[in-house]
Amino acid sequence: MRHIAIIGSGPAGYYTAEAAQKTFGDDIRVDVFDRLPVPYGLIRTGVAPDHQSIKGVSRRYEKTALTENVRFVGNVAVGRDVTIPELARLYDAIVLATGAPHDRDLDIPGADLRNVFGSAAFVGWYNGHPQFADLDPDLSGKTAVVIGMGNVALDVARILAKTDCEFDGSDIVGHALEALCAAKLERIVILGRRGPHQIMMTPKELGELGDLDRAAPHVDPRDLPELDADAILEPGQRKSVTLLRSFAAVPEHIRAEKRIAIEFDFFAQPVALFGEGSVEAIEVERTEVVAGRAAGTGETYRVPASIVVSCIGYRTAPIPDVPFDERAGRFANDEGRIMPGLYCVGWARRGPSGTIGTNRPDGASVVEKIGEDIAAGVLGRADKPGREGFDALAAERGLEVVTFREWKKIEEAEERAAREGAPREKFVDIEAMIRARG
Repeated sequence: MRHIAIIGSGPAGYYTAEAAQKTFGDDIRVDVFDRLPVPYGLIRTGVAPDHQSIKGVSRRYEKTALTENVRFVGNVAVGRDVTIPELARLYDAIVLATGAPHDRDLDIPGADLRNVFGSAAFVGWYNGHPQFADLDPDLSGKTAVVIGMGNVALDVARILAKTDCEFDGSDIVGHALEALCAAKLERIVILGRRGPHQIMMTPKELGELGDLDRAAPHVDPRDLPELDADAILEPGQRKSVTLLRSFAAVPEHIRAEKRIAIEFDFFAQPVALFGEGSVEAIEVERTEVVAGRAAGTGETYRVPASIVVSCIGYRTAPIPDVPFDERAGRFANDEGRIMPGLYCVGWARRGPSGTIGTNRPDGASVVEKIGEDIAAGVLGRADKPGREGFDALAAERGLEVVTFREWKKIEEAEERAAREGAPREKFVDIEAMIRARG
């Protein structure tokens, strides 16, 4: 019998567990660890609350989690409750599926002003992540600035712009819904260092901006390349640029009927933030695209900003005793193998790129490498204690481990607490989660 510890219960973790089952059958035992008492990682606290169809993929992970040879080990933090060397003595292989939970730094003067947030924190706030439940952003000002040209920036802008009714059916947490409904925003500016041809926004998410009740997207036609230039784009990118062109073509008097303007500011690189204690403005340098990269022109201007959310990427959290690539912001690895017996998958392996589905072949690939290392004899004999050894260690340390069936009780309590029309009201406090498990 072989034993695998997977650290992280998001898509990468459960796709890896599923692949291990298919590859090794009954000869494998998999423990999926998470520092929270609840599973699913990015699906629960990263995917936008109004994108419930995407969250439905968790049903696939539940099917894997309820099998006999896979178990969820919640409320256990690697590095705090147990170390990598300790797990290595218990399990034949350790797979790091921790994602990329930290924001890339907005490395400009003024980034430490109040009401300046990274997207991990801001998204975690409205998605009910316990770490960010007390964020308390001030939404009483008129202008929000969102930095970035990817889908996360779109999510943030859309969530800021929606009305109370538009959140029907979503699982946005109550404290965020209350704050957003009381917001006084009139303008949301999306800043991008490059132009329309370089955006990372997908058509579905971009198209949603055109269907909001009280907000309208604004694109300056002068920022758009000649129409013929779209021919070089990939089909999905071309669809996104076509949507930008349609936004630019909407007559001003039609856009003016909406209370909130969502303005795309292309060729705009943030260089500094200003304010007395709290952010009040952002200084921007006009850019041009040279060989695909943004180059500053020296022309600067200021945009009022009562709140700033930086959506410029994520980094994996380092773990003691694991080689880390500081420049790339992920674990140092060779196609998923850190060293024999220690592997990484998903964003922890490749950085924050790809879709949720990208993690499925990624998981299969790392399980194949585990199989290769077993066959080569480098993982030693199949005599490690696995979950029995961990259970003894957890009992010795008094760890309050949450099982998958206990998570289901937490889930049932969240569903009972849901406001009308919502699928659940998430617990945002770890102690409340543990009490709810019964």
